[in-house]
Amino acid sequence: MRSAVFTGVRQVSVREAPRPEPGPDEVIVRVRACGICGSDLHTYRAGPRGRTAIPGHEIAGEVAALGERVSGRQPGDRVVVEPLACCHACAACLRGDYQVCRGRVLFGAGQDGGLAEYVRVPAYALFPLPDGLPFTTAALAEPAAVAIHGIRLAEVQAGERVLIQGSGTIGLLSILAAASAGAEVTAAARYPHQIAAARQFGADHVYEASEAGARELAAAAREQPFDAAIETVGGEADTLLQAPALLRAGGRLCVLGVFLHPPRIDALAVVLKEIRVVGAITYGRAPDGIADFDRALALIAAHRQAVETLITHRLPLERVEEAFAVADDKGSHALKVTVIP
Repeated sequence: MRSAVFTGVRQVSVREAPRPEPGPDEVIVRVRACGICGSDLHTYRAGPRGRTAIPGHEIAGEVAALGERVSGRQPGDRVVVEPLACCHACAACLRGDYQVCRGRVLFGAGQDGGLAEYVRVPAYALFPLPDGLPFTTAALAEPAAVAIHGIRLAEVQAGERVLIQGSGTIGLLSILAAASAGAEVTAAARYPHQIAAARQFGADHVYEASEAGARELAAAAREQPFDAAIETVGGEADTLLQAPALLRAGGRLCVLGVFLHPPRIDALAVVLKEIRVVGAITYGRAPDGIADFDRALALIAAHRQAVETLITHRLPLERVEEAFAVADDKGSHALKVTVIP
């Protein structure tokens, strides 16, 4: 089968790889769409270190083959993949927090992912697609589940004022999730196309992520501080230095962004205001037993028209090098680049 492989700094190509075979409790999925994520771009920019897995963890496709112990699935089933393998036996897994299982593995990093014609996954990782949802849109369930998880851990309630820092894919889906929960949403966005998208996804107010925009946002927060903030930027941003000052006493700060170095944070404001800071990694299952992925699929199905605008570029696997270059180029106005094997 054809698959993507990182070959150097900002170098990715297509190579032949053996088609995977399912283990007893596994399923082979014929990949129909796989999005390029920010974590994929980190590896693209840094270059591979030793053997790297086939990248890609935003995966939608069709069941192609079943392991001998798999039931409840049929070849041809349309599915999305929750790209986590975990032990299902530790305390974290048993309470639904399998995202922090000490043995968890992310597909596309610890094992082969979806930038290939086929991918092997545990049967428990499959979620059926809502009727009529295209594969390209369905692949957005993965970043939508990240957003749902962050909104859940931040305990966002209807009527609250919520700040979303950053308006990339995760930020925009966080805006949508918070607005769908009934919150009044303010967003910070760096680029004009992100500003427009933030409004489309339900932000009531949008501030430019610049020095002038930061001053305007701070002035607005002095009048009406936020109940919760969701940080989605990560990298080398100073967002955690800014956020505590914008929150009310007893407010909540959820960190979704992946930082490249230990970030600065306004710890004095955190202490004086008794702000609760919570990290959020990927997705899990809520105390009510509903998986973040289930809620993500429902969210994107209910807002399909808006969500589909996230996919700004669709490219075949043969053009995966171009796909990564576009996703990496801020001047391309890309929001989500999706590869179609």
